[in-house]
Amino acid sequence: MGMSSEKMKIILIGAGNLATRLALALQAKGLAPEWVYSRTEESARRLSEQLPHSHYTTRLDSLPTDGDLYIFAVKDSVLPQLLSAMPANAGLWVHTAGSVDREVFRPYTNRYGVFYPMQTFSKERAVDFDDIPFFIEANSEADTARLHDLAARLSGKVYRADSEQRKYLHLAAVFACNFTNHLYALCDRILQEHNLPFEAMLPLIRETAAKVTDMPPFDAQTGPAIRYDQNIIAKQEALLTDPTMREIYTLLSRSIHETHNPDKPKES
Repeated sequence: MGMSSEKMKIILIGAGNLATRLALALQAKGLAPEWVYSRTEESARRLSEQLPHSHYTTRLDSLPTDGDLYIFAVKDSVLPQLLSAMPANAGLWVHTAGSVDREVFRPYTNRYGVFYPMQTFSKERAVDFDDIPFFIEANSEADTARLHDLAARLSGKVYRADSEQRKYLHLAAVFACNFTNHLYALCDRILQEHNLPFEAMLPLIRETAAKVTDMPPFDAQTGPAIRYDQNIIAKQEALLTDPTMREIYTLLSRSIHETHNPDKPKES
């Protein structure tokens, strides 16, 4: 089987939000990356300083070629150029991206896979990895098992998902996280414009999120759009002077109404 996760030599390519949180989570389990690469010396050094006994570099050709696992935690757009510049080695190469096919590795290495922790990460904010779902795959059963073993050291929630499934997983996550957060930002804008505090929304946000742990989101829906209360909807649309925000309000209201009243004729 080769290396177990107990004594795996891990090389981390990337020093951004996800790379930082993942490196610290690995370190907490005694699996600190031994090397950190970043294009910028400052970010490579800053992460390396948080990992005792690690080295850092801004040159891919300085990375050791005897690593067991090379984790590419970088932006999707820079991954191909990094792969083409990587020194050849016999280690297992994985990326941490939601929407990148595992076959991106195929031209460069015989052993590759995906190690995708589905969560939103910020360098400054610690997250509890025990609860983060990991989605893994590799191009061999032995390496899939290795990745499963490693993910299980970090989290109680490890799933196998192929690249096709993961694309839809990432798409769904954009709706659940990125779009929702943007709606919070628009909410904040409305409140600021009228001298109201965003913190007044926090109990509502917490309860909305908590409800879907107990019931399906469909059942948790409330508000004027379900019954398409045109009086309220028209009044609220009129308050929105920004045309994009008004369009978002109208589109989401229509989507809520059509979801909850599938047999009614569509609103024009």
